[in-house]
Amino acid sequence: MKGCINNKMGQIQIDTDVIALYAGTTAVECFGIVGMAAVSMKDGLLKRESLTHGINVTINDNAIEIDFHVIVSYGVSISTVADNLIESVKYKVEEFTGMPVEKINIFVEGVRVID
Repeated sequence: MKGCINNKMGQIQIDTDVIALYAGTTAVECFGIVGMAAVSMKDGLLKRESLTHGINVTINDNAIEIDFHVIVSYGVSISTVADNLIESVKYKVEEFTGMPVEKINIFVEGVRVID
């Protein structure tokens, strides 16, 4: 599914994979996030080029919903990390797409000790 933005010159369509990649790049820059988790793997950590596999983006009536499957750093407050992730991604994705982010769901799939 694609998000559509109409302007006076025509229509802009944004594929959900583009939004997922942008959201994933933003997410791994957030404090406490080690990376995206592969949904099908028990304790899998995806590499940077596979960021979209830990993210599901849906668009309904040009409102975006994002599901993140993440691995967090050991010893951090999960609620603080989640709040920071939600705030950062919501702001940046709305700025990037021009569409509202209606909902962000975070699924913590694992914890990893960082050296």
